[in-house]
Amino acid sequence: MGKIKQFACFVFMLCCIACKTGEETDAEVSAGKLNEISIVIDDVLWNGEVGDSLRKRFAAPLDGLSQEEPLFTLSQLNDASFEADMTKLRNIIVVEKSGKRDFKFRQDGNCKPQNTFTITGRSIDELLELIDMHADEVIRTIRQTEIAQIQKRNQQEGLLTESVFSSQYGISINVPATYGIPVKNDKFLWLKKDIPSGNTNVLLYTVKYDVLERDKDILNNIIRMRDSIGRQYIHGTEKGTFMVTEEAYSPYFFMTGFNDKRAFETRGNWEMEGDFMNGPFLNYAIRDDKHQCYLVVEGFIYSPSSDKRDLIMELESIIKSIKFL
Repeated sequence: MGKIKQFACFVFMLCCIACKTGEETDAEVSAGKLNEISIVIDDVLWNGEVGDSLRKRFAAPLDGLSQEEPLFTLSQLNDASFEADMTKLRNIIVVEKSGKRDFKFRQDGNCKPQNTFTITGRSIDELLELIDMHADEVIRTIRQTEIAQIQKRNQQEGLLTESVFSSQYGISINVPATYGIPVKNDKFLWLKKDIPSGNTNVLLYTVKYDVLERDKDILNNIIRMRDSIGRQYIHGTEKGTFMVTEEAYSPYFFMTGFNDKRAFETRGNWEMEGDFMNGPFLNYAIRDDKHQCYLVVEGFIYSPSSDKRDLIMELESIIKSIKFL
């Protein structure tokens, strides 16, 4: 039995043991960097079609960034790098060519949180088919885990008081206490955190239904709304400069759900009109029928010298902590 098969069996046994004893002992805390997947696979498969398929699906460019960054960072573990303590990693995909076609998912097996996906196939074609069939499920599960990890960390490190948001917007939202408030009035709230390479920001405001739904041109209405807010509140260091949606990159636009409410999600890039500043943004317009408006929550980043993937996920984790009161 090869070491990869031993790894798969070992992980499965640990999952079963954990299920039986989980009430008696606290699970160990998993390890691993944010948005990292450890792939247990032999070198032959990794360097061939199977590895290409894994990289195509799990290291594809992340939507909404002007510079290419992978959806996940992939780390291969082969026979030579196999160690028992690898089972403490947070996100693991085991891929093996064997005598059985199968896909298995185990959660919180040897530590918590942990996602272990096992893909086995009798041929290269079966492995490719299984990867394609289950990739979206794997991506969705890992992203949910990573966002929950960030939210847990934020809570442990301390949050801004909820009264800042409940009285004005009728929501609770978990914003780290490291954020300051550059602008706050009865129509608009800007939260900002300085980081070594720049800053991360969260904006909250409300707009009437017809601001977004006029002529059923939702995306262009969102762009016009963003640009209007930028002109009014988000200014550069030079006089007459303000934030607008960057025209060179067409935003990614989705209709989605947000805590059982209809919402529009827009990912794209902003730039400073009359200046050279720019960066990515993530915008949610959530239909709030109770208050007859859209709640708009946006995260944007200015960090010219660093990667943006993990920063944009940190903003997403803040936004997705929203609960309507």
